[in-house]
Amino acid sequence: MATAIRMHRTGGPEVLELEQVEVGDPGPGQVRLRHAAVGLNYADTYFRNGTYPMPLPAGMGVEAAGVVEAIGPDVTHVAVGDRVTYTGFLNTLGAYATSRLIAAAPLIQLPESIGFETAAAMTMRGLTSAYLMRRIHPFKAGDTLLLHAAAGGVGLIVSQWAKLLGITVIGTVSTDEKAEVAKAHGCTHTINYSHEDVAARVKDLTGGKGVDVVFDSVGKTTFMASLDSLKRRGLMVCVGTASGPIDGFNPNLLAMKGSLYLTRPALADYIADPAEKAALAAEVFGHVAAGRIRIDIHQRYTLEEAQQAHRDLESRKTTGSSVFVI
Repeated sequence: MATAIRMHRTGGPEVLELEQVEVGDPGPGQVRLRHAAVGLNYADTYFRNGTYPMPLPAGMGVEAAGVVEAIGPDVTHVAVGDRVTYTGFLNTLGAYATSRLIAAAPLIQLPESIGFETAAAMTMRGLTSAYLMRRIHPFKAGDTLLLHAAAGGVGLIVSQWAKLLGITVIGTVSTDEKAEVAKAHGCTHTINYSHEDVAARVKDLTGGKGVDVVFDSVGKTTFMASLDSLKRRGLMVCVGTASGPIDGFNPNLLAMKGSLYLTRPALADYIADPAEKAALAAEVFGHVAAGRIRIDIHQRYTLEEAQQAHRDLESRKTTGSSVFVI
């Protein structure tokens, strides 16, 4: 038997229930995986509250790291005893568990130099950061980036990666304490949006020009300020909607604000190709293993604390990465 968090209806954190479940043996293309650590991501709250529809009842969580205990027929790229990590979407849902059956395809071999907690804290965030830094825009030294939620898990990785590339990062945060965290990870400047006008401060910091690119994971409450922070023909990247979905708008607004570009990427489309996923994973794992990018785990929970973990995440009490320790 395994311990797992499951939900039978959508709603607030209270819908997350701790249950004992039978795991069984892996079928064709599957493995049985014993988890050592499980990642906590803001996307988990979208599954829980119904923003991302899914059949119910269902498990929770899309990212974890552990050891392969058994393999089914036709599994060739991992073996019993392998250390692996994974992230995905509906195809990996059910990570909040001590062990589980999972399709072998999403599994990534974990370098010996990277521990399970680090892997669970960075696989989704690291791959997200990798495609943002290496696939979305041809960044070069001297570019400027406005990074919302700069003290979050993705924000701290992006800040460090951007610094390696010589990019000036302006990070938005909600508290002075988070501002210090963001600066320690590579942000050149920070803006406390709780009492500062983001677009006005960006224009001050850029001599009135605006930034080349915005990474906006907040959504509804920051969308217009993000557009107003861009230079002419700048790129707006909607990475997430933590504050709610963005209201419909007339595309002519992009022309009015300087012939802006707008994209809403999804990680799934950047790791769908196994070769591209492997290349992105190798790059981010390489940076972490070499110490060029560090992964800070600031919150650790048990599965029994899943409801509290979601409350902390949604109230923006967290910084850096959060994991469930099994």
